[in-house]
Amino acid sequence: MNNAAVIVQVARQRGLPRRAMLVALMTGMQESSLRNLANPSVPASLDRPNEGSGQNFDSLGVFQQRPSQGWGTVAQLMSPRYAANAFYERLLKTSGWESRSLGDAAQAVQRSAVPDAYAAHEKLANQLVDALS
Repeated sequence: MNNAAVIVQVARQRGLPRRAMLVALMTGMQESSLRNLANPSVPASLDRPNEGSGQNFDSLGVFQQRPSQGWGTVAQLMSPRYAANAFYERLLKTSGWESRSLGDAAQAVQRSAVPDAYAAHEKLANQLVDALS
């Protein structure tokens, strides 16, 4: 819940709508179960506060963003606040994100190998936003 609260808080601070919060929460749920994950392939991430580790390429943090893909430094991506801001930056640059389905908007940002997986988290994302409001 702490990472979910940060994701919602960052959206509010940026003046973003509920829809953006839902896309971000659905993404975090699919990518890491909302856990701030380190990665043994990126040893420096293991020295940062984390909630376990993942194994996917050099993916880090709540959104499993990759330093090699220009998302940020290891230290930045291991900060849920930075990671949420980075996610929202890319979401806002995604053409038509406001009119796509929530899952499609998440996929447009993340470019996952499992594009249909985000939609499964919509109901819980709505419950989280309600609980954190």
